[in-house]
Amino acid sequence: MARPVRTEPAQGHNHPPDHEHLHSHPHEGPKGASPSRQRDDDSLLADALMDGFDAAEDKASFLRMARIPQHLHGADGSTLRLVDVELRYAYQVATASPAFSAEELVYLPFPANMIRERADMVFAYVSLRERRDVGLEEMVKIINDRE
Repeated sequence: MARPVRTEPAQGHNHPPDHEHLHSHPHEGPKGASPSRQRDDDSLLADALMDGFDAAEDKASFLRMARIPQHLHGADGSTLRLVDVELRYAYQVATASPAFSAEELVYLPFPANMIRERADMVFAYVSLRERRDVGLEEMVKIINDRE
C-alpha cells in the first residue's frame, strides 16, 4: 500500500509553517545558560577543583582561593567545620546485576578498553553531634549558589 503524498508543508514542533522560530535559543531567556551549558561549566569547575587541589603545594590556600566554605550549617543549626578533603579514585572493572528468575548475580567483566578511572572529591564537615560528607557535585552547587 502506497503512502499518501502530502501536498501542504509539514507543521514541525506545533508551529505554523511560516513561523520563524530558531531552536538554538537559550532556555532561560537571552541571558540564561542552556541546561547543557550549565552541566559543562559545572563539570569543568569540578575537574579544575580536583586537579588544582591535587597539584597545590599549599592545600589550605587553594581551598580559600577556590571559595570552598570553611564551615556549613548542620541540620540542628550547629556549625560544621571542614576537617578533611579526600580524593577518591576507582576503576569499574565489571558489572554485576541480579539474574532473571534466579538467586545469583550475572557477572560481566569489562574488556580492558572499557575500564575507565572514576574520580571524586569529598569534603568532610563535623560538629560535636554531626558529620556531613559533601561530594564534589554538591560542593559545585554550593559554590555556584554563593555567587
